[in-house]
Amino acid sequence: MDTDRAKQAIRERVWALLERERAVAPGVHGRIPAFFGAEAAADRLAELPFWQSARVVKAVPDKAQLPVRARALTEGKLVYMAVPKLAEALPFYLLDPAALTVPPSEAASSKVAATVARKIGVDEMRTVDLIVCGSVAVNRHGVRLGKGAGYSDIEVALLQEAGLIGPNTTIVTTVHPLQVVDDELPETRHDFSVDLIVTPDQVIRCGPSRRPAGLYWDSLSRKKIETIPILAALANSRSV
Repeated sequence: MDTDRAKQAIRERVWALLERERAVAPGVHGRIPAFFGAEAAADRLAELPFWQSARVVKAVPDKAQLPVRARALTEGKLVYMAVPKLAEALPFYLLDPAALTVPPSEAASSKVAATVARKIGVDEMRTVDLIVCGSVAVNRHGVRLGKGAGYSDIEVALLQEAGLIGPNTTIVTTVHPLQVVDDELPETRHDFSVDLIVTPDQVIRCGPSRRPAGLYWDSLSRKKIETIPILAALANSRSV
């Protein structure tokens, strides 16, 4: 079985398990699971020293991480949230708690952020202290599987290339305990690992960190490049 098929088989197993155990609402297949207990996981994350010291957080737009984004804004942290599917030329929403026109719990929603937040490119971003990502499955070595679209990997690679993250940037995922698997999960060179896994019940420290050096163009399909404006722009600049 090739890597992509092996990854998908694990995703399908975890999605089915979450639904069977009623850890999520029905219809989770194909998505980052919006698991029951996401608020408790955000509370546990907020107890950790690296969270408390972080001033700038980059987060995914998935519903599962909504409580984390809301908590960050409530605590005065600057939040960069990826535009869903990186579908805009400026691929990140800037959520500045000092400038919000709606409550943090509302601004943290990707739908509301689309109406109240300014979109920016990596050239306007500050150094990121903490990255919060979603996962379908993750193991105790920090290997994670997203939903298969590759957007989180591209976001991390963009920040790496721009010098906005480094060895001291913590990457964390919040998940349901059933999403933590014992499997040896497949990895490719463009995948990043997480430093910590936070569930409603525990914090799992992983390691060592594995990060892409940047974008690996040979692993990006022409279709992917053409449908993500920032990749298309970078590809054009590379060819000039």
